[in-house]
Amino acid sequence: MSVLVTGGSKGIGRRIATRLAEDGGTAFINYHSDDEAAQEAVAAVEEAGGEAHLVKGDVSTPEGAQAVVDQVAEETDELGQVVHCAVDPYSTSVVEADSERFTEAVTLNGVALQYVVSAALPLLDEGSSVFFLSSRGSDTVVPGYAAIGTAKAMGESMIRYMAKELAPRGVRANTVAAGPLETDAIHSVLDNAEERLEAAAEANPSGRGLEFDDVTEAVAWLASPEAEMVNGQLLFVDGGLYL
Repeated sequence: MSVLVTGGSKGIGRRIATRLAEDGGTAFINYHSDDEAAQEAVAAVEEAGGEAHLVKGDVSTPEGAQAVVDQVAEETDELGQVVHCAVDPYSTSVVEADSERFTEAVTLNGVALQYVVSAALPLLDEGSSVFFLSSRGSDTVVPGYAAIGTAKAMGESMIRYMAKELAPRGVRANTVAAGPLETDAIHSVLDNAEERLEAAAEANPSGRGLEFDDVTEAVAWLASPEAEMVNGQLLFVDGGLYL
């Protein structure tokens, strides 16, 4: 099994790449600039029994996404999963945002899903899946989260369109939305990230805070044949926190 994860060098992207490539799979880890984190991601995948390939590149343009996929195509002719986790954590409101900077962030956080999947289409076959990682900010206002939240809403909608278009090929598309997780992105957006994470853990009706494995196991199940009729859906993994 081969998986391409954009933003796969850190956070939930790294964890998903590791989970889907464990025990003999292959992870193509796309990242933009942090070489040290990318090497740590390779080590994590290899420790889990997988094979890792680094694909450095910017997927926020059609040309950049195509260049990334072209590198993947040099190593494989089929992708089992394409996972869009890349995020630009530009912290801003909507009305006071720098318009150019806002557009850059929204493009990577949402529109780039189309760029990546379109480029990867020749590598997707029956049984393949596309995943978009989302969050509560897609439909709830979170201060400072506008450039991410609005893009997440776009990505969720795009997944539904993709699901219908890809289904005749035997390819599925789903969104997995995670509750609060301790990532670089949440620390970039929220000044009081630690306090928010602690409060979320205390408020969770399931009795604990969310862990990375909670999300990666949900992705792994959705990628499995057992979930072959789950298509175009939004799966929220939060322990019931947002009910």
